[in-house]
Amino acid sequence: MSDVRNLPIPAQPNYVTSPRDTYMLRSNPSLRTLRTAVGTIGAGALITLSTAPCAVADGSGTELVLGTTTPLNGVRPGSTFEAPVTLGHTGTKALEKVWLRYTVTKGLDYADVPSNCVRWDIHSYDELPARAQLTCEFDQTVKPGVVYAPEKLMLKALDRALYDDLDVAVGDYDFGPDENARGPVRGTAPAAKLVERPGSVLTGSGSGNPHYAESRVRVNAANTADFQVSGARLKGRVGDTIDLQVKFINAGPAWVLVQPGPPVPTRVLIKIPSGTTAVKAPDCKKPAAGTYDCFVAQGWVEEGQVNTYSFKLKIDKAVAGAKGSVALNAESRPYDVNKANDKADILLDVKDSGATGGSGSAGASGSTAGGGTSAGPETTGNSSATGSSGSASTTAGDLAATGSGPALPLAGAAAAAIAAGAGTVLLVRRREVRR
Repeated sequence: MSDVRNLPIPAQPNYVTSPRDTYMLRSNPSLRTLRTAVGTIGAGALITLSTAPCAVADGSGTELVLGTTTPLNGVRPGSTFEAPVTLGHTGTKALEKVWLRYTVTKGLDYADVPSNCVRWDIHSYDELPARAQLTCEFDQTVKPGVVYAPEKLMLKALDRALYDDLDVAVGDYDFGPDENARGPVRGTAPAAKLVERPGSVLTGSGSGNPHYAESRVRVNAANTADFQVSGARLKGRVGDTIDLQVKFINAGPAWVLVQPGPPVPTRVLIKIPSGTTAVKAPDCKKPAAGTYDCFVAQGWVEEGQVNTYSFKLKIDKAVAGAKGSVALNAESRPYDVNKANDKADILLDVKDSGATGGSGSAGASGSTAGGGTSAGPETTGNSSATGSSGSASTTAGDLAATGSGPALPLAGAAAAAIAAGAGTVLLVRRREVRR
């Protein structure tokens, strides 16, 4: 039973065709062949994005057709639903057998796997998220001009569902799994069948392939994802080099499938406190001195994902009221209803200087402050983020001025003075001052 209801859901970002769409080409030899033949046709021209029928034809007029599909809105996490898939073919001869394949992104899964279907799991690779593929063999006659719908092929929305894709393909041959698939695992539920839909009209137009048709259904769930950041409280003395770690966190429950292009993907903007320079910094863009613009993810953000951005800061001078910040960029995120934790402070307490940055005393270097909190295991989002070890891919940042401050020679002299007596301490310090 379908559980797709007219529920309010966050507005969906404007998705655009991206390199992620090429997985439909990579996983299908027939589409790769077609792409080679046409040359100049892009992936967006080969893939129907939920707005029109997809059909293929040969010289004899035979066509395989997938009916028009529209986005499924308001799907509730935890519910099961039936995908609105219809298929058929035109021509003069019946087909003895057809294959139907579903491919879903990680917010969706299959409620049951019929015994005439096999499941493949595809791990994330290149710019493609993890997904699951189901290929079903229908050993039954498919008559020309008749519209069919698969029965007992139910999908379920997982707790992490938000913006997901269902790709559907029909062929008169077993087109096999994605090249990076793991499996197969054959289903144990009762076999699925194609059921005739009397009175339905088969429509479609040829695209040059007589054996294959494919389309996409966008599935929008009524769900949220809480993007947040954590700041830090730092302390040190002028001349010290201290560690700074700030974090981006997706506290979920949903994962978020992000497309390159408008709207701008989520980024973390980091400003270090005045009076400091970064001697090491993440591999982020640097739009201005002391400011870093860091990626969150390439194409999607996992639920529970934590990105850590690590710096080494040199305290050059004490600046009254100095503090930095970490914040999400101004991209519209309709799924993120909690905006209070989108920004946090980086507070710096410079000891023995008569000036304190931020407010009050500071805790241990690198501890969190502000609106963000840790959530789930740390994972690497991209080259500018670090994993649970807290280390980071770093480059030279705002290099501090050359030469060392007075603290290091004085520290060495003081150690020698302890052994030699108080009088020697005074002598050594006077000599250091002359130097």
